[in-house]
Amino acid sequence: MAVRDTAATGPHVLRRMNVAAVLAALRDGATRTARVTDLAARTGLSRPAVTRALTELRECGLVESTAGAGPQQLGRPAQYARFRAESGYVAGVDIGPHHVHVMIADLAGEVLASHRAAVNAGAAGPELFAVVRSALTAAAAGADVPLSRLWAVSTGTPGIVDRERGEVLLAPSIPDWAGLPAVSLLRDWLHCPVTIDNDVDLAVLAERWRGAAVGAGADSGIGSGTGSDCLVFVHWGRRIGTGIVIDGRPYRGHSAAAGELGFIDLAGSPDAPARPRTADGMGPFEQLVGAEAIHRLALESGAPVGEAPDIAPLFAAAEAGERAAVEVVERVAARFARGLAALLLVLDPGRVVIGGGVSRAGDTLLDPVRRHLRAHTLVPVTVSASALGERAVATGAVRRALDVAEERVTAAWQGTGRPPRAAPEP
Repeated sequence: MAVRDTAATGPHVLRRMNVAAVLAALRDGATRTARVTDLAARTGLSRPAVTRALTELRECGLVESTAGAGPQQLGRPAQYARFRAESGYVAGVDIGPHHVHVMIADLAGEVLASHRAAVNAGAAGPELFAVVRSALTAAAAGADVPLSRLWAVSTGTPGIVDRERGEVLLAPSIPDWAGLPAVSLLRDWLHCPVTIDNDVDLAVLAERWRGAAVGAGADSGIGSGTGSDCLVFVHWGRRIGTGIVIDGRPYRGHSAAAGELGFIDLAGSPDAPARPRTADGMGPFEQLVGAEAIHRLALESGAPVGEAPDIAPLFAAAEAGERAAVEVVERVAARFARGLAALLLVLDPGRVVIGGGVSRAGDTLLDPVRRHLRAHTLVPVTVSASALGERAVATGAVRRALDVAEERVTAAWQGTGRPPRAAPEP
């Protein structure tokens, strides 16, 4: 759990920090139960400070006291504090042009239900929003959680997002999505905080929390997950985008447009004209190595593919050693490595995680990508496939929603009142 307001001072700030530290130690423990002595050791706080924090957490319904005794223990049973993960819930929503994926989780981040809904081809913003609403309703029903029990909802979407204002500024793949007040509409409906972020930025958060980049760095400064301090996540599908973490913090750039790898132009000559965007806003690099480009290249080369945009047969044939398929994969890997290297030479991330539909090819594609990267970069970089696959964005949205829920909890000790909808004590 991150303590965000390190510049402020005073008793109320120290109390907030203590409560946050005790809550994190209790929530993130293996059993989510602990004695005061255990919590003091985990947090470095005094027993009185831990006791005061637990009292406030009990008042909010986030902690309950339980008695326990070991087999050799005599006298009064030891008192334990238990984190009540069931006292509230969060939702993470992956919004895309073809599907909406919703996860419902408790306050410990355990996913209770997941629901995927298809989006009609070419659906515009209002129709997509209707799918989001119905998917949220279905997921909550699957978890047996009333929508009124949601403490926070986080959404991820393609495009450029103004996180502070909760607006999508540009979304080339979804007509009429930019400018639609989706966040305020969801907030008015659900009566809880709702956030929106770029989908790939949420995916990189997920990989650090529960995916391929866990455990390789210090605390992320975002929630309680740990992971690589310098990381690039590449979504490689029909479209291509990246999420960037530098020194443990997400980097979005001045206009929240950092990481738009799909728009890099690998012109063969400095005098060659820039490759124009397609009608649906596809960038030059996406036109070169995106899923549709790979499918087209395979057809031209006589390599096996399914109906557009199915490229799984291509990689199966390459794995079997079929010459035409191997040659296509080599060309794709060389192109992709050249574009990715431009980003890696600037950022020096140390680790790259590749997700999206194309990444399902696994090492059949990633091994040649790694080999071609060595010719373009100065230092080694670890390249691995996403451990979360199609769950990455929704998982990252759950992590972000937990952060927002945590902020609401700690705000209770700044005079803003009781956290929302805490369940009654059993």
